[in-house]
Amino acid sequence: MRPQPLIAVSDVEKSSAWYCAVLDAKSAHGGPEYERLEVDGVLVMQLHKLDVEHHHGLFGDPAHPLGNGFAVWFETDDLGAAVERARGYGATVQTDVHLNPNAQHHEIWLRDPDGYLVVLASSRGAEEFAVQD
Repeated sequence: MRPQPLIAVSDVEKSSAWYCAVLDAKSAHGGPEYERLEVDGVLVMQLHKLDVEHHHGLFGDPAHPLGNGFAVWFETDDLGAAVERARGYGATVQTDVHLNPNAQHHEIWLRDPDGYLVVLASSRGAEEFAVQD
């Protein structure tokens, strides 16, 4: 089994650009209604326009805020490069790079264009990450 998360977004192309920049992902579909994002040829997430029904009906309720109580979590072998990409793109940082004492890895918490919490985390037991100002 492989996870293939799909989140509802207000602007698929804007969110695609954000995730591609921050995750170093590639578009595998493209378009204003649906997107598949891949890293090294592996599907890591899908984006779907909130108010487009397709064959399955509405994906989410436009009356409710997006991203509330939900985190999209990514483990990376190079947290330093991921942090540089996020900062370079101007991503909103909710919690800067820190050591998660429970997981024993470093992570940064970001907000995507729709307010989803996006966590980028180093591999468990990764060497100390130097916080860069």
